[in-house]
Amino acid sequence: MSYKIINFRNAGEIIKEKKMTKEVKQLMEYIHEVLFGTHYKSELLRQALTEMNWRQNGDLNVLDGRRYFYKGFRNRIAIDGSFSSYEYIQDALLRLQVGFDKGKIDMGIVMVTSQRSEKSKLGTTEELVAKEIEMLKPTINLPITIVLFDLGKSGEIYEEKDNKKEEPISEKLTDQKVIDKYLHGDQKEDNKVNSDTKQKKRKKPNVKSRKPVLQDSQQAA
Repeated sequence: MSYKIINFRNAGEIIKEKKMTKEVKQLMEYIHEVLFGTHYKSELLRQALTEMNWRQNGDLNVLDGRRYFYKGFRNRIAIDGSFSSYEYIQDALLRLQVGFDKGKIDMGIVMVTSQRSEKSKLGTTEELVAKEIEMLKPTINLPITIVLFDLGKSGEIYEEKDNKKEEPISEKLTDQKVIDKYLHGDQKEDNKVNSDTKQKKRKKPNVKSRKPVLQDSQQAA
């Protein structure tokens, strides 16, 4: 599993009480499937949250009248975060705390990348999360779930390899083309195969049958 869910301040129990355990797990699995190894993660994340009904229920606004929005909102659970940098965790926590203090949400979910510099002396990302949550008390005190994602190398999904030669395919596909190919298959390749098959079925012209006729005509001349 390339993501890990960590609950703080009874957040896991709140999710159970809301009967959202399955929904949250399915959402995280789908987000990982859609975003792994891709570029343009913000756009794909928005699409994934919409498809899983986390952008169609409730108000996404952090503050009324301002253009600050949560990434997702459902059953008084708000989702925020970013996969570009782990450090975004503090911004996300602050935005969720505002909603909690105003009585708009019961808890929050923060999604961030688990990838950090190998030279960091702050321990593993999981250890760092626990330390920061503790250090931010009492300023940040809402029930919170942190989800750490390992989404691989950006663009990794496009470096597809031929199963036989194990060489990277030269043509780079965009995110949408990858999704379309996964859902519908490569229609152009199928059409090419069908066309080649039809050509093979055509009868070859009988060249030998014309030779006697040609000789007769030359003798008559």
